[in-house]
Amino acid sequence: MYPQFHIKRYTKELVRPWKLATLTVGIALLILGSFYYGAPDWDIPISFIMATSAYLTAPWSMRVLLERKWRLWPVMLFCTWFTVDGCYAIYWHFKNPVVLEHMREVNFPASLSLYGMCGIVWLHRGSLRQLASKIGSHFLLLRGGRASKREESVFRQNHDA
Repeated sequence: MYPQFHIKRYTKELVRPWKLATLTVGIALLILGSFYYGAPDWDIPISFIMATSAYLTAPWSMRVLLERKWRLWPVMLFCTWFTVDGCYAIYWHFKNPVVLEHMREVNFPASLSLYGMCGIVWLHRGSLRQLASKIGSHFLLLRGGRASKREESVFRQNHDA
């Protein structure tokens, strides 16, 4: 069957301060962009809807791809589609169907790109300090420096594929 979903671990990741801070900055940039660019399909409510949906699903979707969890691909594809296009289409269907008709095609690639970037940014499970340490040890190994045996074996395991 499907791998077990750990709701406590997932919830712990959602409330990490660095992830919430980046979500807040992202939403702020989306809101500012909606005023600056004045696109007919870019408003404050859809910015919140799509950003929140990406926050909840993008890291998981990225993990399904990277870890090749083939059985979860249908669910991952649905979550990705819903965040990138489904919630957008539902919102604009009720708010202004003409906008949906004219803008849906151009919204998809932009939203899919942002979804992928969000998945990468929020993929790390752990604190910001742990992430910085992990990145530092990878750079140390890449430069030929010394690292602990555990760090070296994890690095090699992740990069020998």
